[in-house]
Amino acid sequence: MDVVLFFEVHQPYRLRPDLHRVFPRLPSFEEMFYGELDSAIFSRVAERVYRKSTKILLEAAREVGLKATFSVSGLALEQLRRHAPDVLDLFRELASRGFEFAAQTYFHSLAWFVDGEEFREQVEMQAGAVEELVGYRPRAAENTEFIYNNDVACFLRSMGFSTVVTEGVDWVLGWRSPNYVYKAWGCDARVLVRNYRLSDDIGFRFGARWWDQWPLTADKYASWLESTPGDVVLIAVDYETFGEHHWPESGIHEFLRWLPREVARRPRLRFATASEAAEGHQPRDVYDVPPWATVSWADERDLSAWLGNELQRDAFALLKWLYPYARAVGGDALRLWRLLSTSDHLYYQAIKLGPAGEVHSYFSPYGSAYKAHDIYMNALAALTALIREVWSREYAERLELDDERCFYAEGVRLCSLRELRSADGGFKRRHRDDLRRWLVDVFLLDERDADAALSRQP
Repeated sequence: MDVVLFFEVHQPYRLRPDLHRVFPRLPSFEEMFYGELDSAIFSRVAERVYRKSTKILLEAAREVGLKATFSVSGLALEQLRRHAPDVLDLFRELASRGFEFAAQTYFHSLAWFVDGEEFREQVEMQAGAVEELVGYRPRAAENTEFIYNNDVACFLRSMGFSTVVTEGVDWVLGWRSPNYVYKAWGCDARVLVRNYRLSDDIGFRFGARWWDQWPLTADKYASWLESTPGDVVLIAVDYETFGEHHWPESGIHEFLRWLPREVARRPRLRFATASEAAEGHQPRDVYDVPPWATVSWADERDLSAWLGNELQRDAFALLKWLYPYARAVGGDALRLWRLLSTSDHLYYQAIKLGPAGEVHSYFSPYGSAYKAHDIYMNALAALTALIREVWSREYAERLELDDERCFYAEGVRLCSLRELRSADGGFKRRHRDDLRRWLVDVFLLDERDADAALSRQP
């Protein structure tokens, strides 16, 4: 049986907790994002996890032929290049020893729910960064936080990724085991699904003294893997598990050190990357997740970690509304929009109780979902002000609207100035007042430019 270890590496740029105060001018990047906190957290995690744990994996790769798969967000790669370039050297050595680096969205974002081409660009940006900094061209891919449905799988397959990784959700699997290769519904993408019980034994329960299996040792865990039926077992956890979520004093590094050796002692088990496992076994069935039932690996295995309450949905609606304008402007505006699309900002706004709520509180730097929402909405207001400050007729020409903001009348649909120019002259005369208001309110033109746009011919 193939044992696939999958490590998720991501560090966001956090918004400043005092961003709720009103700036007399547009805040700078340094005023919006909490660089001191980001740097302090990253330095601590780099020392405890990225350096120490990666050296442990390299040692195991040399001694027992360990292989594993990493998925590193573009934001984490940026910070590694800036603050810990030696870790990138370690990643490059891992890649040279057969480790795999998977693709994901560069900004660890919810771009899939905004625009397909934006999602494509973010995945291509991250894959390009991995190739440049690690020397590996990704073959497998995941969406942010294992967010998955049939459309996601087939979109990634159309981009050239043969393997898609996601969560093994009970209601999707039914009676079936997560420990087999599946096929996506609607295309020939191979799908690996996470065994969340065995993964959470490490990710969440390792340090839980109330757990009847505590302490979890490498030989005990390897024996569980050996007795697990199936072709492949996917163990996927945050890489920060090894030294940050579970501190070194918990014994997590010793567990990581000895697990590869314990697995190597058992003839039934072998290490493989996600792509190797997916290509080495025939799919046993179809993993069918329709778009209206999208899954993830967070909380209740749905989208509620980011879009589960009105605060989150309102914030995301404004983020999505601003996208065409940020896209038209490009440059700093688009970069800021993409930074605000990072899933963490919405994750901090969750209002949950119980274990899920405790995890949200652990990650949030704000102490309150309401404060996180207030700060995020002010960041979106700053983005809006930036767009309005630089907006011009040139950007209006680039603006491509979604259906919600298009102009509809007499069976005609207009979504850009180019389409308006091509419209029939009689149509424009009949709807001149409504079209002028549309140009002012949606394209942000003044009255004179709106009149000019109405009179221009194709």
